Formats: sequence, structure tokens, C-alpha cells
Amino acid sequence: MPAMIPTNEDVEEFISRVKNPAGQEDARTLCRLMSDLTGEPAVMWGKSIVGFGTHHYRYESGREGDSPLAAFSPRATQLVIYLIGDFAERHARLLSQLGPHTTGKSCLYLKRLDDVDLDVLRQLIHRSNEVARGVDRQSRGD
Repeated sequence: MPAMIPTNEDVEEFISRVKNPAGQEDARTLCRLMSDLTGEPAVMWGKSIVGFGTHHYRYESGREGDSPLAAFSPRATQLVIYLIGDFAERHARLLSQLGPHTTGKSCLYLKRLDDVDLDVLRQLIHRSNEVARGVDRQSRGD
């Protein structure tokens, strides 16, 4: 069974198992923010990813599949927010305004939401959703 498929696991039950209370609150804040931005409810994808909505992708190689429009995973030492590939290059200026973070190919890593500018985070997630939905395929810059 693929890891990235929606499951019937209860999101709030999953969040309640996050070890520290601050991590639980951050996860609940991200649930509200991502649900607001996507208009979709929180759904567990696999065992540890909270996703919102669905987006079908197809790579030039022919590989295709489904993923959430927006998603995050509350890990033991950080929050992982999943964005479109190459978001760091697409939105370097916004990232410079976010606050402490690290990035991977399509992951944004944050220690705590209190450390970052939530308005900037909201913009990053919104822009990632727009690209995933095909509204802003060529988004580059900010």
C-alpha cells in the first residue's frame, strides 16, 4: 500500500499523540490555516501527514499520482510543511521574511510557529496551492 494515500485515521486523535503541548497547538493552528486556504477538511495521508484537498500530478517522465494540495507533519523536533517543488527558488524573497527555517526540495522545516511570520507562511502555502491547482504554473519571484 502506498504511503501517500488518504486514510480514515482521525486527525485530532493523531495530533493528540504529538508529545509536546506546543507541538499539538502548532499542528492545530496549521490545520485551521490550511483548511482556510484550501477550503478542504484535514485528512490523514499515510500514518503521519495531515493533508487538505487532492491534487493530481504528472511528471515529464510519465510518473503520476495524487497528493494533498497542502500538507504538514508534526515531527518530534520540527514541523514539516509540504509545498510545491522548487518553492525555495520560486519564493526566495518571501522565505527571507519568514523567520528561522530550513528547506528541502519540497519541504519547509520550522521549529515552532511562534518563531515565524504567519502571514508570510500563509502566502507561501497559498502560492503553493495556486501552482498545484494550475492557477499559477509559472509563479517565480516573490
